[in-house]
Amino acid sequence: MTLTQDVAPRAGRPAPSPSPAPGKLTDLFQLGLDAPICLTWELTYACNLSCVHCLSSSGRRDPAELSTRECEQVIDTLERMQVFYVNIGGGEPTVRPDFWELVDYATAHHVGVKFSTNGVKITPSAAARLAASDYVDVQISLDGATADVNDAVRGAGSYATATRAMENLSAAGLRGFKLSVVMTRRNIAQLDAFKAIADRFGAQLRLTRLRPSGRGADVWHELHPTAEQQRTLYDWLVAHGEQVLTGDSFFHLSAYGSALPGLNLCGAGRVVCLIDPVGDVYACPFAIHQNFLAGNIRAPGGFESVWRSAPLFASLRAPGTGGACRSCGCYDSCRGGCMAAKFFTGLPLDGPDPECVQGHGPAALAAASPAPRPGADHSHRKVAVTIGRRRPPERGCDESPLAGFAVS
Repeated sequence: MTLTQDVAPRAGRPAPSPSPAPGKLTDLFQLGLDAPICLTWELTYACNLSCVHCLSSSGRRDPAELSTRECEQVIDTLERMQVFYVNIGGGEPTVRPDFWELVDYATAHHVGVKFSTNGVKITPSAAARLAASDYVDVQISLDGATADVNDAVRGAGSYATATRAMENLSAAGLRGFKLSVVMTRRNIAQLDAFKAIADRFGAQLRLTRLRPSGRGADVWHELHPTAEQQRTLYDWLVAHGEQVLTGDSFFHLSAYGSALPGLNLCGAGRVVCLIDPVGDVYACPFAIHQNFLAGNIRAPGGFESVWRSAPLFASLRAPGTGGACRSCGCYDSCRGGCMAAKFFTGLPLDGPDPECVQGHGPAALAAASPAPRPGADHSHRKVAVTIGRRRPPERGCDESPLAGFAVS
């Protein structure tokens, strides 16, 4: 996980460290801050879609998810810690009945909100509400510039839903909202088309990396970009520079040459983390697994205690050796790549990224240990994911994943 390049670091001082004072901003961040600059917060696992690459295997609501009051207490803590903003996701966060109440509570307490949505609840009235706020940003998820490419990954009708949401936002006068795309083998050829869609609606394009996390573990080998496509993506990002956001998620591509905009480092447990719907705190939003669980906000001391005292976070903030990648001349550019991508493909965390652009990934994958399985599965159905086809539900209730949440 990495810090998005569209954030102005406001929060946090360096966490105490026995190491010498670092000379670069990236070195400072690697030692960790006493508060995250931003964090991802999944409000619910409930979702009306079953995207094949969903990082959290979302679908059905967890009955133990945080209450409204518990969420407000988290926001109070974030305000006290001076967290810059939260990335709210899910699941589909807008299906929580108290979603807008929590957004208003956060902004009233000086915590900015950026939320990701498939657009199902972005009605004209919701769009007008967003256009009137200076403290809320919205990302519409779309993984194909055409319906056939998008719907094969995100589900039938999801392209139309996202497009309608963008039409509503544009009609309300909202400019600069984000069009968020996970790059896959199926859509790399559509980069220019994605940019055209963003420009059409007055949005900003944001591209992110496909990780083998959640349901994505089942389709990563089929969907992750080829080596040739990785180079195409890198060249395209270099050409478009600051016009396109990346969430700093392609720092492994920097080994091609020039660094891409952003910090180009893994911020897991250092400057970012994840709070899930039941209050568990993970080092990285892309690594929902027991190995990366730091604690729970329901424990004494809440989130602040987890962030500042969790042994896992302390270990992640310790100066690293670079492992097997340290001898590579590109190490200072790519820092060994993505922790989650390595973990969920069975690679050692101090080894090369599975998509290493210097060619070390394929050999490492061939010798990899059996890949760990992601955490809890909240999918609508407990069947194998097959791109382009949907099996019948095992039970009738699996057709009602929102557990009483109204979608209309």
